[in-house]
Amino acid sequence: MSSPEGISAAPATPGAEVPPQETTGTPARRLLGVPRQRNRTARAGERTGEAAPDTGTLAFVESPVQLLNVLEWAYTAKATALTVVVLSPHDPMTRGQLRRMAELAREEGHTVRWEEARGGPTAPLRTIGGLTPLLRRARRVVIGDPFSRYVQLLLTLTRARDLVVVDDGTATMEFISQLARGERLVRWHRHGSGRGARDLVFAPFSATARRRLTPAPEGGRRTVGLFSSMPVEVPPGVRVTTNEFAWTRGRFGPPRLTRAADIVGTSLVETGVVDVDRYLTAVGTLARTHGATRYFAHRRESTEKLHRLANETGLEVVRPDLPLELIARRGPIGRLIVSFPSTVVHTLPLALLGTEVKVAVCDIDPEWLTANASPRAQGFLDGVTGTARDVQRLPFTQRMAAG
Repeated sequence: MSSPEGISAAPATPGAEVPPQETTGTPARRLLGVPRQRNRTARAGERTGEAAPDTGTLAFVESPVQLLNVLEWAYTAKATALTVVVLSPHDPMTRGQLRRMAELAREEGHTVRWEEARGGPTAPLRTIGGLTPLLRRARRVVIGDPFSRYVQLLLTLTRARDLVVVDDGTATMEFISQLARGERLVRWHRHGSGRGARDLVFAPFSATARRRLTPAPEGGRRTVGLFSSMPVEVPPGVRVTTNEFAWTRGRFGPPRLTRAADIVGTSLVETGVVDVDRYLTAVGTLARTHGATRYFAHRRESTEKLHRLANETGLEVVRPDLPLELIARRGPIGRLIVSFPSTVVHTLPLALLGTEVKVAVCDIDPEWLTANASPRAQGFLDGVTGTARDVQRLPFTQRMAAG
């Protein structure tokens, strides 16, 4: 299993604001058009960057895609030098990609504040205590994951009257539909009632966050905005700005194209939605049908599964060090990109606008779903595929017979 895109190497520095190298692999090539970074250390929670922070705008992110979409929002809204707070997760791959995205954010003049928000039993209290003054002063708060309990808790502490939600992938579609119906905010792949002991304890904070994310009646002082590339129908009062990936297209590419196809992986197995054996069979058939040679792994895919995939399909497994929209835009990338239902079937056509790259999406056969999959899973996945624009549909049952 190789990683030609790799994870950019950096010396491990205890206490660094941007975390040390946490995954192994071949060092990444320097991004085209991006200057080399000088090694720099800072204490956890310390602000970095040369530009003076925009204390009026505070952004919270927990994933690389969220941070990418905050940069896209800032570019579109002409918001300069905002403060981005990274609520760092445990997952090494996610942390590695967040580290690279934090470098890009600082190059754009933004302040990045890295919080080890999950670094032990006292970390939440320490994080919330350190962020409370910023939350009190912020006039505008930008968030990437309204389902996050951490973000919901922080929303109860802010006095900001302007809230903006940027895409957290296809989860945005479910968030908007639940907001419109006045339902509790629950991730689409969660199975069960969501009424466990922890859910009941957190329910008051979740309810308060949902109210904050609900637009005020006409003439009210609180505003709610959505910055999205997803096909959504928002409830009345929500301002919508389309994410066209203008920053990505202006910063990277156009890419060099290869002759072979590429396959984009998903974490549907890891979230308990799709059976692992069915998934590996599907990937192998797609690779043979379309002449694919590389498999771009999702950051949450398990190492064990990826080893199996490489051995059983012969595909070269690539663990990207940045969101796929940036990897594809800088290239090299296949002339055909094949994906299962996921965020990229909506975002890649926008990021690769003006190139000759085609994007295809393979349907999820209902027989692939596990017994523990949420009852909403099939409908949600069908909706992700059915609403994708400028992509080719691949009904997998037909391809399976042909394979």
